[in-house]
Amino acid sequence: MTLENLLFDRELVRRRRRRAVPSFAKSSFLARRAAEDLAWRLNAITRDFPLALNLGAGALGEILAGQIPERIGTLIEADFAQEMIAQGQGPRLVADEERLPFGPHTLDAIFSVLTLHLVNDLPGCLIQIRRALKPDGLFLGALFGGDTLMELRTALAAAEMEVEGGVSPRVAPFAEIKTLGALLQRAGLALPVADSDRVTVSYAHPLKLMAELRAMGETNTLTARRKTPLRRATLRRACEIYREKHGDKTGRVPATFEIITLTAWAPHPDQQKPLKPGSAKTRLADALGTDEFSAGEKTGPAKPGGS
Repeated sequence: MTLENLLFDRELVRRRRRRAVPSFAKSSFLARRAAEDLAWRLNAITRDFPLALNLGAGALGEILAGQIPERIGTLIEADFAQEMIAQGQGPRLVADEERLPFGPHTLDAIFSVLTLHLVNDLPGCLIQIRRALKPDGLFLGALFGGDTLMELRTALAAAEMEVEGGVSPRVAPFAEIKTLGALLQRAGLALPVADSDRVTVSYAHPLKLMAELRAMGETNTLTARRKTPLRRATLRRACEIYREKHGDKTGRVPATFEIITLTAWAPHPDQQKPLKPGSAKTRLADALGTDEFSAGEKTGPAKPGGS
């Protein structure tokens, strides 16, 4: 990928994560929600994972240690910003999600909480994850999906068009759930599943939302972003549009966050395979306890006198 084709400024992503360290614990409620969901899913899998990687520092390690400590042997904490793992416990390393420093078939599981939406080559990252997993190893990750910050995106675009006569990229594009499911298959991962959790957070003012995004390390890191600060008039108008279109009677505004969870496994010969079409041995009508009626059977010739 050439510099011109890069969607995100990865060095800026690192700097934004570094800047967010002092406020991250208080503002990372979405990451904690996603981490708790991943822990719940892991608890339902009757497997142990002797060596696992947490790709993107956060609350997941603490949650796993508190809920299912016996299931994870060694958990390696990795993050693109060294400051994010400085206070962690156990093995830690600085690692770029786009260049994983692991050999083939070395890890039993790889987890990721709200970091993969900021990589330039997500298909390539998923391929590296598949290669680093042992056969039948688990990948479990959460990332922001397509509906995330849709209110803010439309308000900023409308304000820029109205005040400045043009639109610049202000909010990162997030992948749709169908696309992410297809990428798991494209990366060679087996038994892929993608599902979505929409979270609506209420704020007293759009500026409160923007401040929290900064505290999360989730402000604009697009390579094509406008390098000059947002004009005050544009910002003021964006807040007005946000409240006019989305605000409630008290003046509070909602912000939508879509968290898409991905589950997949490194291929293994003993994994369950989908049945071939037409190979079912039990009728659906029998399983549902109902009668079966044909919907497309051809009729014979009409009898004499019939209508």
